[in-house]
Amino acid sequence: MKNLSDLQCILLSTAAQRDDGSIHPLPANVDPRGGAKAIGGLMRRGLVQEREGDGASPSLHINNAGLTAIGIEPETDDEKNVAADSAPAASSPSRTTKANLLLSMLQRPGGAVMAELTDTTGWLPHTVRAALTGLRKKGNIIDRGTRDGKACYRIGTGH
Repeated sequence: MKNLSDLQCILLSTAAQRDDGSIHPLPANVDPRGGAKAIGGLMRRGLVQEREGDGASPSLHINNAGLTAIGIEPETDDEKNVAADSAPAASSPSRTTKANLLLSMLQRPGGAVMAELTDTTGWLPHTVRAALTGLRKKGNIIDRGTRDGKACYRIGTGH
């Protein structure tokens, strides 16, 4: 979808990386007032929706239109039903998502440069950087080096 602000893209990308697709909590570097304005725009465009939350009030979550807006193909109901019927949940492999693809590219010995990450995922560079931030928040160490004069990212060992 056209005309999404950088902040709106970051909010959608962050929500897409969460298991429940929740918009909240906002990333630490996002001003709450600016975040509220961006979320209002996402709601008007129909890219997020309210769902019953754990507490008394509903919470906002990314929906299929929001996933499509940032270049992620939403899983269809048929795919969910086939996956549920094909094998027990405990033995089924994790589904292949762009986030998992990004992680596997970063785990290669040589890592990956931004051009490889954007070409493979179909994401814009700011979306890839948001995904890298999400991986860091999940406890992964992302090393940044250079390869052929370009920034190269890979999963670090923490040494």
